[in-house]
Amino acid sequence: MEKQWYIVDAENKVLGRLATRVARTLSGKNKVTYTPNIDAGDFVICTNAEKVTVTGTKEKDKYYSRYSGYQGGLKKTPFGKMKKEHPERIILHAVKGMLPKNKLGRRMLKRLKVYRGTNHPHVAQKIELLKW
Repeated sequence: MEKQWYIVDAENKVLGRLATRVARTLSGKNKVTYTPNIDAGDFVICTNAEKVTVTGTKEKDKYYSRYSGYQGGLKKTPFGKMKKEHPERIILHAVKGMLPKNKLGRRMLKRLKVYRGTNHPHVAQKIELLKW
């Protein structure tokens, strides 16, 4: 199957709604030929990751946690700090949670490219805007 390239501008977009659209495109659910066990999704480039928004009080209440496996090894990073230091990881984390938790989902996630600004190295591809 021919894979297309789509571009999404995350500026002033709500994180969950953006992640839903991206996950559907990566998994191929936006195509008529969708089959759950076949990798028919497309590539997605997400720009302006630092300008994504969240609703309500999630800006100060949301935390990203990771655990090292040792006692006392739980690390919690607030949303605001993550947005300043690694805004790409916010979108990757949200989309990863919406994809299947198997080999197919990991292959789909590799087709997602997230960048901080408007510049990206994929200008040679034939890119379309992801319709809202």
